[in-house]
Amino acid sequence: MLIREAVADDWPRIWPFWHRIVAAAETYAWDPDTSQEAARSLWMGPGKRVYVAEDDTGAVVGSAYLTPNYGGPVARVAGAGFMVDPDRAGRGIGRALAEHLLAEAGTQGYRAMVFNAVVETNPAVKLWTSLGFTILGTVPEAFDHPRHGRVGLHIMYKALG
Repeated sequence: MLIREAVADDWPRIWPFWHRIVAAAETYAWDPDTSQEAARSLWMGPGKRVYVAEDDTGAVVGSAYLTPNYGGPVARVAGAGFMVDPDRAGRGIGRALAEHLLAEAGTQGYRAMVFNAVVETNPAVKLWTSLGFTILGTVPEAFDHPRHGRVGLHIMYKALG
């Protein structure tokens, strides 16, 4: 698997799984009806470094972005987003993207990484904790999950370097 910085022409290969994941309304706090244009801005907008994972056929099977979580005096705390094509789940793509982004964040001078809204039923919680993230707190019943009802949103943190 190759992980590389994304280019504008990658968006049409990211959009199908991005749309599928967000429309399912199970793991992301974005509007399930987000248009393709708005989605591109959310994922590949200004200030974000976007990466893609390609399998050995050149298919884009996952993507991630890295950005300052906030600006100004906290600009050295990274925020990130990760998506793996659901048809490719369980093959280590998410872990490879996460390890790549953690290394990139350190290289780019970030001191920490924060996830502001991780749905507590998201299977990725196990991945994040295995990579050293801690749950700082949970906003109870903040997310209307289509199968589990109201569930919490974790705030997760990892110091870098």
